[in-house]
Amino acid sequence: MIVREEQWGKTNIPLLHIVDESLQNSNIPAVIFLHGFTSAKEHNLHYAYNMAKQGLRVLLPEAHLHGVRSEQLDEVQLSLRFWEIVLTSIEEMAVLHNELQQRGVTKIGMGGTSMGGITTLGCLTAYPWIDVATVMMGAPGYVELAKAQIAQFERRGFKLPISDEDRQSLLDTLAFFDMTKQREKLAGRPVFFWHGKNDTTVPYEPTFNFYNAAKKDYINLPERFEFMTDSEAGHAVSRTGMLRSVDWLASYLNE
Repeated sequence: MIVREEQWGKTNIPLLHIVDESLQNSNIPAVIFLHGFTSAKEHNLHYAYNMAKQGLRVLLPEAHLHGVRSEQLDEVQLSLRFWEIVLTSIEEMAVLHNELQQRGVTKIGMGGTSMGGITTLGCLTAYPWIDVATVMMGAPGYVELAKAQIAQFERRGFKLPISDEDRQSLLDTLAFFDMTKQREKLAGRPVFFWHGKNDTTVPYEPTFNFYNAAKKDYINLPERFEFMTDSEAGHAVSRTGMLRSVDWLASYLNE
């Protein structure tokens, strides 16, 4: 197994590039897998290792303001820039896609945990080139989640450093990537969800409700849309969930 620290694109997006040594020069399918809030790219190496074992090339990008891109912000400061981070990642996925195309890779999956799962759902609204996705503890309702975050900050006594006009502009931008408002963007692509029922960071119910509503769009292909609930888990993916997500990506990308 080869693990390389690389920088891709004109903006030098830092990432870990993981691939089986015997396949490093092959045009095998690739997965872009995104880490969570306050995490870093190397924290998902266990996903990458298991995917690479199944013949996939894996990219673990570093999110804006995280890991080697950190600007030494505290968690409150970082939280206030949560959607800036998500929207930057969505934009950067187009850069990684372009690089993969130039390297001859044509089949691409995407996935992520927590903030990475949220970003994955936004990418699914924007990019038809994503062939398959896994969403671990993600949320499709960008506008609803942002409003809940703003309300939580205000309840804690924080004064948000944006005007009412800027707040509305943010919500309008997030609506563009809000999957709950445009389920047709799923377009029958295989999507796997995992969520702990006791998750208090990214609530379980809104994502599960979205899944139940969207199931009717997969009535002819029910096997391509799956939700795994862990009734005991909070905001941490179980090993069973991790392995299922890896198998999901490999099964569709290696078809």
